[in-house]
Amino acid sequence: MGNFSKRLTQLPVKPGVYLMKDISNNVIYIGKASVLRNRVRSYFQKKANLQPKIQRMVSNIHDFEFIVTESELEAFLLESNLIKRYQPRFNARLKDGKSYPFIKIDTAESFPQVYITRKLIDDGSRYFGPYANAGSVRKTLGLLKKLFPYRSCTKHISGTDERPCLDYHINRCVGPCIGAVDEEGYSEVIQQVILFMEGKTHHVTKNIRTKMLEASEALDYEKAAVLRDQLLAIEQIHEKQKVINLSTENIDVIAGANYRDQSRMEVFFVREGKLVGRDQFIMQGTDENSAGEILGAFITQFYTHTQYIPSKILISEKIVDIQSIISWLTNKKSSKVEVIVPIRGEKKRLLSMVEENAKRGLEQLKLKALEEGSSEEAMSQLQEELNLPRLPRRIETYDISNIQGSNAVGSMAVFEDGKPYKRDYRRFIIKNIEGIDDYRMMKEVLTRRFKKLKDNSSSTQAWVKIPDLVLIDGGKGHLGAALQVFLELGVQDIPLASIAKQNEELFVPQTPEPIILDHRSQALYLLQRSRDEAHRFAITLHRKRRSKSSTISKLDSIPGIGPQRRKQLLRKFGSMAMVRNARIDDIASLPGFNISLAGRIKERL
Repeated sequence: MGNFSKRLTQLPVKPGVYLMKDISNNVIYIGKASVLRNRVRSYFQKKANLQPKIQRMVSNIHDFEFIVTESELEAFLLESNLIKRYQPRFNARLKDGKSYPFIKIDTAESFPQVYITRKLIDDGSRYFGPYANAGSVRKTLGLLKKLFPYRSCTKHISGTDERPCLDYHINRCVGPCIGAVDEEGYSEVIQQVILFMEGKTHHVTKNIRTKMLEASEALDYEKAAVLRDQLLAIEQIHEKQKVINLSTENIDVIAGANYRDQSRMEVFFVREGKLVGRDQFIMQGTDENSAGEILGAFITQFYTHTQYIPSKILISEKIVDIQSIISWLTNKKSSKVEVIVPIRGEKKRLLSMVEENAKRGLEQLKLKALEEGSSEEAMSQLQEELNLPRLPRRIETYDISNIQGSNAVGSMAVFEDGKPYKRDYRRFIIKNIEGIDDYRMMKEVLTRRFKKLKDNSSSTQAWVKIPDLVLIDGGKGHLGAALQVFLELGVQDIPLASIAKQNEELFVPQTPEPIILDHRSQALYLLQRSRDEAHRFAITLHRKRRSKSSTISKLDSIPGIGPQRRKQLLRKFGSMAMVRNARIDDIASLPGFNISLAGRIKERL
């Protein structure tokens, strides 16, 4: 997990979407927030306050980015589209666009229902979506049901039922089942739902307000009160829904932010009126160019390499030789392309949002560069404090995990240039040591690792790399064990140190007194992260082995079950869970088993 302390303090206090990335720059999680700074910072507080799934996600975060929006609903819509695009493994996601959920209204029915479907059929029905997941659709349906009194039942509507359901009594249904409303009256409710889903809230509220006044003039105050409450609810929702309203246009929106010889270019993609995603690029060597010149150069290069060109491109500045660029784009697209600098309205609002993201992104780039500089600072401090012959660009950290000597494992965590390099992580199952002896276990792990390096006996790249520092999780005793291995193998010129967790003391060979680093130093922070990674990596394997050992020991403790019969059971049923769920007759049918033995197995498990 990266150290983002400086960048986190500079996050905007605005709604938006954030994307978490792993060490390979893959998007692993996408979320939305009403306040980006608060939400993103919450992931990097005490781990105990996070759910286990989120803890696992946070431990894999190597970088993050964000997109500022103007409302929470915009963030919600954008989050859904980005999840579809990136398929991040820590999000609830759908793998195939064909299975995305939609809201369907079959207007050909006499009394249409409003429901979820995953099949798009050209049957004249109205479809709204797609949505990121079924949960999102259900939330939307829940909102619609509060606002509009359409039926939620699936029964055949005859209008002759004796009694309505509860929805009718709480004004959540107009009661077509009992004939309280005819087909035309029910159709008006469905049209209100459709207009609302299309974003035409003004038409809905105008219609309801007219009916409310008519009911009031007719002295039907009860109906007027119901319509009044519905009107207030819709208007409250409308205030929160400042969504992008560009009808069904396909538009790219481009803006940039400049700093010295670099420019951060943001491109937002609007498809059929929906903001579906964005990309960002760095233009270099721009210190002597105007904003218009930079935009012109970017547009030319960007659309040379992309297949799709929208009918409109919104930009923040007038660009040089605009007519030539428009002609080129139009010719490439084979239809008219407009390049516009919006001055007012919805397009200007959207462009302003893109401009802000470009500026914020540039700020993050600056802060990121400072953080990368802090890694250099940490390694420089470490070189000086430990008197290392070279900058510790590759640090290998070793840890042992066991409980009372059982299922012992060792781990090697690797940091390169101050960051986890998980490709080279390795685990070791302790083979030759019984009982509780951490020193001998550490010696076994180090011997197995550095024998490969010394003999050059491995084709695996991780084994032949020479570390700039070997760090042992432990005190002077652990350091002594490691030093003995190095002496026996003749390993030279590889610096060695250990870190004792209790007081964060550092020990190095030939120095009897511990080295105490400033608790605020970048060097100590780097060592702590390395140590914690090695511990985390070791303990996950240890827990897995302990769990497996505990399960197998249950079989071994059953009279009549030895290694061969245990293998038979696992080979036949595949796992302990399947053995536990198997029928007694199925177990007894195995060669060498009988009903009595099968009964003992079932009883014990």
